[in-house]
Amino acid sequence: MIGIDSRNRTPLCEQLAESIQNMIACGILEAGSQLPSVRSLAMELSVNPRVIQKAYAFLEQEGIICPARGEGKLVSGGEGLRKTKQTAVYRSLKELVKKGKELNILCEDFISKAREYYEEGAQKNDPDRSCCKEI
Repeated sequence: MIGIDSRNRTPLCEQLAESIQNMIACGILEAGSQLPSVRSLAMELSVNPRVIQKAYAFLEQEGIICPARGEGKLVSGGEGLRKTKQTAVYRSLKELVKKGKELNILCEDFISKAREYYEEGAQKNDPDRSCCKEI
C-alpha cells in the first residue's frame, strides 16, 4: 500500500515518491502496472492533489513511470525500472555495511563474503559465468 507519514519531516511528495519506488523495487508494482489517479490517491491519503502531482512528476522525470493515454500513469519498464531496483539493492547494501562495521567485520572479510555470495548467485543463473574477478 502506498503510504505517507504526516508526522515525518520529509516532504509528503518525497515520501510518496519513495513509497512508490519501494513498491516497484519489491515487485509489488511491476512494469505496466497502473498507478491510482491523482484525485483518488489524494482522497485516499487525505492530502492535497498537488502532493500527488509533484510525486508523479518526479517519478516521470526519473523515467520510473510514464503517462498512458486514457490509462493515467503506468510503471515504466526498461532503464527506469532497473535503476529503481538497483537503488533499492544499494540501499540495502549500505545498511549491511553499516551493520558489519558495528560488528567490527573487516572490510576484506566483508568483500570476500560478498564476492562468494555474488559468485553463488551467478553460478545458479549461468554456470559458465565468473564474476567479481577485479574486486
